[in-house]
Amino acid sequence: MPYKRIVSLVPSLTELLVDLGVTDSLKGRTRFCIHPKDEIESIEIIGGTKNPNIDKIRAIKPDLVIANKEENIKTDVEAIQEFSEVLVTDISTIEDALFAIHFIAEKLNCMKEAEPLIRNVLSELDSISEFTPIQTAYFIWKDPWMSVGNDTYIHDVMETFSLVNVFGDQKRYPTVTFELLKEANPKLILLSSEPFPFKEKHKTELQVYLPDSKIQLIDGEWFSWYGSRMLPSFKNLSKWRAGFSI
Repeated sequence: MPYKRIVSLVPSLTELLVDLGVTDSLKGRTRFCIHPKDEIESIEIIGGTKNPNIDKIRAIKPDLVIANKEENIKTDVEAIQEFSEVLVTDISTIEDALFAIHFIAEKLNCMKEAEPLIRNVLSELDSISEFTPIQTAYFIWKDPWMSVGNDTYIHDVMETFSLVNVFGDQKRYPTVTFELLKEANPKLILLSSEPFPFKEKHKTELQVYLPDSKIQLIDGEWFSWYGSRMLPSFKNLSKWRAGFSI
């Protein structure tokens, strides 16, 4: 293993590093790096994805820090680059995510562990059934209400499972008014469990404005976690989608 002191600022990729067998080299993680629980429990927490403690990271003396263009802030990455190599991933599609697994594994000399994972994810993708398309709005935040645009990983997962993003003509994470939502007229509204923890009360609140839409709470990890969590996520989405009807 060419790197002995790794810090991960990306929850999905922290889990990937463990699954690639480099836990002993993983010396720092964010408080949002929660999987796999037992393996990462003893790894030092260096803050959040948007507010990492740069001094704590420096004290770890990392030889590699893994970051992500979307999840981490550019100025933080630049500050860390003054004392460590930083690998910045850029993941907007499932294909990007698979490439990131390959790239990280190659860099860490872990291709033997990565190849079965990549193969299994591709196999799972090939086995996805053809579902009837459903006009769908996916929400990640409240106050303001925020959805997802066509240049996000979540959008690509939605499309893969025939959930047609009603805000797919927009970019990144657009703010959505109730008027815009009514105009988009989604048949299905998904309220993600993260980053905003939507609850039943939010379903009730939204149903008043869109009485004809089906509103459902959904596990955000299925749509937004890449790396090794792609495999169980796609399996769960296939089962959910097969049993779901409007």
